[in-house]
Amino acid sequence: MPGEFHSPQAFWLLLLVPLIIGWSVVERRKRAVLRFSAASQLFAQGRGLRPYFLWLLPTLRVLAFTAAVIALARPQERDARLKDLSVEGIDIMIALDLSTSMEAADFRPNNRLFVAKEVLSEFITGRANDRIGLVVFSGQAYTQSPLTLDYGVLKEVVRQLRTRVLEDGTAIGDAVATCLNRLRDSDAKTRVVLLITDGDNNAGKVSPSDAADAAHALGIPVYSILVGKGGKVPFPAGQDIFGNTAWRDVEIAINPELLQAMAKRTGGAFYRATDRETLKDGLQKVLDSLERSKIIEGGATATYRELFHQWLLLSALLLFLELLLRSTALRVFP
Repeated sequence: MPGEFHSPQAFWLLLLVPLIIGWSVVERRKRAVLRFSAASQLFAQGRGLRPYFLWLLPTLRVLAFTAAVIALARPQERDARLKDLSVEGIDIMIALDLSTSMEAADFRPNNRLFVAKEVLSEFITGRANDRIGLVVFSGQAYTQSPLTLDYGVLKEVVRQLRTRVLEDGTAIGDAVATCLNRLRDSDAKTRVVLLITDGDNNAGKVSPSDAADAAHALGIPVYSILVGKGGKVPFPAGQDIFGNTAWRDVEIAINPELLQAMAKRTGGAFYRATDRETLKDGLQKVLDSLERSKIIEGGATATYRELFHQWLLLSALLLFLELLLRSTALRVFP
């Protein structure tokens, strides 16, 4: 018998058991004194078993009723482990570069943006309780998704990202400032900006140094990842006569010193990604370096497994057995 019940008040119904027994006695006495049972011959030589034989049917009925009451009381088995309701997590705002330089194909067979989106989707899938938001930027910066735990929607937003939608350029300062604006009211202990870009700041209204100073004042570290190999890289240049993409080598300006300075000023870190694996590794290193914080304090609770269905099945089987015996082997003819 389990030690815990969800609805123990159901046991008050057991007070009806004497009524069931009394009704069985009255029902028996109403029958004629002379009876012929299909099992009479079985007990003809064993008179000592007859009392048990006479009370077998009402006993089954009482047992079936008792099992049904136990099922109504909802017996439960307590899990030995406690479930922690405190949700651990980090508030992460991702700033992703959508400038046309992200079309460079030094991550062949795909370009930089394709690989960045793919790795970001894996990164989001691997989170459990981190609130993640997304800012996209080129010549300007826009919030594509506020902080959210709805990873399915966020991954769909990432999947639909394209270059050549915003004014071209690389507004790193604006992107970081937009992320900070989203994080400033967050109550999480750990708040970070994850900046993914392949170029140098050449647009926007906020300078990277001012954005770094603001992040430092707010206590929000900026982790930056420079995507690309630098130097001359293959860049799409229209199509050839067969309709295939034509490529030409283009020099794309990068400024790793700027990203390093921003990371150092804010207490973050700088990583360089020259292929898919190093980009994935950079994102993992960011997480490994962060202190996890609690967004929601919920304490702990025990978990339970419901056992009522076992008792309900037992009640049904006992009732079925009583009806079966009453109409076959233990049938009585008054």
